[in-house]
Amino acid sequence: MKNIYLVGFMGSGKSTVGKLLADKTSRDFVDVDKLIEEREKMKIKDIFEKKGELYFRELEKKYLQELLNTQNLVVSTGGGLGADAENMNQMKKNGIVIWLDLNLNTILERIKNDENRPLLNQPLDKIKKLFDERKKVYGLATYRINAENKTPFQIVEEILNKIKTK
Repeated sequence: MKNIYLVGFMGSGKSTVGKLLADKTSRDFVDVDKLIEEREKMKIKDIFEKKGELYFRELEKKYLQELLNTQNLVVSTGGGLGADAENMNQMKKNGIVIWLDLNLNTILERIKNDENRPLLNQPLDKIKKLFDERKKVYGLATYRINAENKTPFQIVEEILNKIKTK
């Protein structure tokens, strides 16, 4: 079975939805951020602090390549991994890409107390600019799911209805 890749801004529910979707579709679940932390033996915020964002983005690409060579997965991508056009194209060639779309206010409310998100340590106007830039690439996904005011279970059902034909 083709892989299903979940993309969207940080806090959009990719990991939560991904675990449920993997169960429903009998696929294995992989959270790229968790994979990086396990392999690098370091939290993402520490990777950003000690080695920089560019190094982290290279790790994302490296581990994505590994996952592209595997089938039968539901993959929760980090917010930046799915916002890279090259990564998006590779994921689309290999599987189905689902964008979990939420408005920025909802996202910020969800993650306001999460200290493990290094990109939150910047002014709100920069976060908004990043959000707007990333949405352009997320928009290239196979399917867009409006995740606003929906439970993870409702989102999974909507995804299942969309991918029936794939």
